[in-house]
Amino acid sequence: MKLNAQLGDKTHEIQVNRDGGRITADIDGRKYELESSEPESDVYLFKHENRVYEAYVSPEGGVTIGGRQFDVKISDPKRLRGKGDEHEHGDGMAEIKTAMPGKIVRILVAVGDALEKGDGVIVVEAMKMQNEMKSPKAGTVKEIRFEEGSTVNAGDILALIE
Repeated sequence: MKLNAQLGDKTHEIQVNRDGGRITADIDGRKYELESSEPESDVYLFKHENRVYEAYVSPEGGVTIGGRQFDVKISDPKRLRGKGDEHEHGDGMAEIKTAMPGKIVRILVAVGDALEKGDGVIVVEAMKMQNEMKSPKAGTVKEIRFEEGSTVNAGDILALIE
């Protein structure tokens, strides 16, 4: 699988192949062989050259490794062909989706409310952590698809912002 990773102002080309718990990765021409496991959702253990690294991947984006936080944006170049940046919604509709199964604990807005980019929309509890889902663009809340207390699955569209 070919991906692009935006870290700060640099974009890195990544080729990842997975065979069970073994991963081979080519990052900007450097090759890595890792063993991997996922002891719990969003937490990964990587073993490389007899060292173990723990990585937490936030549903909102960002990765924490060894207490250091990195703002990383991953994109699939195949999915972006002919489109703008994945966060560039322009005048179109933006979908707010869940990254993992959970429960809606709070709805912070109502249909018709005006939002700025980054405003909180819905709070989802997953794995005993509450995650505030934020608006990816300025706009108006067009639709809220779930009620407080609803159970949601990974990938469900929670709200639409126009």
